[in-house]
Amino acid sequence: ELAQVTGRPARILVVKATGRGSYSRTRTNRYGFPRLRLPRIKHVNGFATGDLVRATVVKGKNTGVHTGRVAVRATGSFNVTTVAGTRQGISHKHIRLLQRADGYGYTTRQESIIER
Repeated sequence: ELAQVTGRPARILVVKATGRGSYSRTRTNRYGFPRLRLPRIKHVNGFATGDLVRATVVKGKNTGVHTGRVAVRATGSFNVTTVAGTRQGISHKHIRLLQRADGYGYTTRQESIIER
């Protein structure tokens, strides 16, 4: 019965399908011929694109704590996408794994209240 509902959750979990990568190992031009050679491996320094990570950077342009989805690069200099935007060039040494990539992106947001 609806009379027993006493409250609403303040924050809700938002899940978005992000995929698990592609098998393609080349980028092609508009005619279908190979243009760029992509890495043959998916994991770099123990991280994979899509992992949920926390980056703690103590000095430099990206100083601060950033939590979000990581995009790996073969150089070990990764991009971390947070709610506030993307931070580029964060070293793998500053990153700690929170959750392995499972093909989904997780965020939270305020619940919108619709009065009827």
